[in-house]
Order: sequence, then C-alpha cells, then structure tokens
Amino acid sequence: QVQLVESGGGLVQPGGSLRLSCAASGIIFRLNAMAWYRQAPGKQRELVAHISSTRSTGYKDDVKGRFTISRDNAKNTVYLQLNSLKPEDTAVYYCNSITQSVPWGQGTQVTVSS
Repeated sequence: QVQLVESGGGLVQPGGSLRLSCAASGIIFRLNAMAWYRQAPGKQRELVAHISSTRSTGYKDDVKGRFTISRDNAKNTVYLQLNSLKPEDTAVYYCNSITQSVPWGQGTQVTVSS
C-alpha cells in the first residue's frame, strides 16, 4: 500500500524550532526525489523544499537558511528541520515525491504564534 505519514508538527513561538518527519511506504523510496509542501489557510499548496535521490537540495526563497531537508533511505523517511520559525510559516505541511505521484497524506499542522 502506497502511503505517506507526516508527523512532528505543533504549536511553537516565533523563533522556535520543529522537526517534521514523513514515513513513506509502498514506493521505492531511495529512487524518488522527495519534497515538502505546505498549505496555509486560504492559499494554494506550495513547494517548500526538495531533495533528490543523490541528496541535492533546493528551497523556497523565504525558507533558505532556516529550513533543512534531509532523508534516511534505510528508514524510508524524509525530514524537515524548521528553525527561526515565523508566524507566516503557519500551515499544514505535507510530503510527497517531487512529481506528486503518491496519494497525499494527512499532513501535519505547524502553528507559529506567541
């Protein structure tokens, strides 16, 4: 069964940190470029960060230097470290392949508020 399960979100104050995880099953994980996306209320889902099968990475401009994507192929898991969080980072965060070929998971809510 093809499945993505995100976790690690929560409520954090501005300037705080979180580490998101996404466990994948049913795909040849190590061959897939993976990505994190987010969707804020009333906005379209957007690409935040991506990592290739060879661990090359890319980031949306406004998260560069604050977010770090990584992967553990042995655990079929992709991570997103979120540092120096801002209120505008509040969103539901999702992972998927870069081609969005896997059914979307439930996402994990990140709320940045004082």
